[in-house]
Amino acid sequence: MDMQSGVWVSPRIEKLASLFLVAATIFVAFLAVQAAMDWWDSEPSIGNVITVDGEGKATAIPDIATISFTVTGEGKNASAAQEEATKKINVAVALLKNKAIEDKDIKTTSYNVSPKYSYPQPCYNGPCVYDEQRVIGYTVTQTTEVKVRKTGEVGDILTALGDAGISMLYGPNFTVEDPETVMATARKEAIAKARAKAEILADDLGVTLVRVVNFYENGGGYPIPYYSRDAVGMGGAVTMEAKVAPEVPVGENEIISRVSVTYEIR
Repeated sequence: MDMQSGVWVSPRIEKLASLFLVAATIFVAFLAVQAAMDWWDSEPSIGNVITVDGEGKATAIPDIATISFTVTGEGKNASAAQEEATKKINVAVALLKNKAIEDKDIKTTSYNVSPKYSYPQPCYNGPCVYDEQRVIGYTVTQTTEVKVRKTGEVGDILTALGDAGISMLYGPNFTVEDPETVMATARKEAIAKARAKAEILADDLGVTLVRVVNFYENGGGYPIPYYSRDAVGMGGAVTMEAKVAPEVPVGENEIISRVSVTYEIR
């Protein structure tokens, strides 16, 4: 007990008072933090908002063409098949580098080694004796993807690959190297259209737009570019036999942005 002040105080009561003071301080601090969070993160009730949508479009001329090709090698063993395929791919890569295609734009996308099996001949008159299935050789296939940054040279490259004996060609597929810049233009138009709708709707309702409380974007994509009927490289495999470089129109890519914007109203 404390007798210095002339008042007898139970140690237990003194301890309880201290605990109560600490608890009260924490509670007040919690209320203050909660009030601050409510002030910063407050959202309007569902009855005080309107939601509008908008669509924007932007076009760009593709600046990248992607071509893929596959070479095949066969041999009695895997190493012989690989050697044949390697010779073909080396010729193709040397040709591409001669066309100023950089190493970073030449990429192997698949490499496969598979055995070839013998199969018993069909037997129509008995008695039939079937031989066991056995490996009689190997096949190697290697697919390479090439980025052509000078799209005007696509036709020449297709012809050169065909003359080099590369018969399985895929593409070209035309894309924009920096689609986000084009998307930003489309998005800006979409947001402006949504804002115009919101202003008209707010005027009709006799309310005022306060702020944006929600935003959602559903990005569009690239439609298939237009090519002439005589152009090669429609995305499927083609056999290059012509000596004249084909015309491969690049066309235009269109990017679409669709947005939904929710405004608080007052």
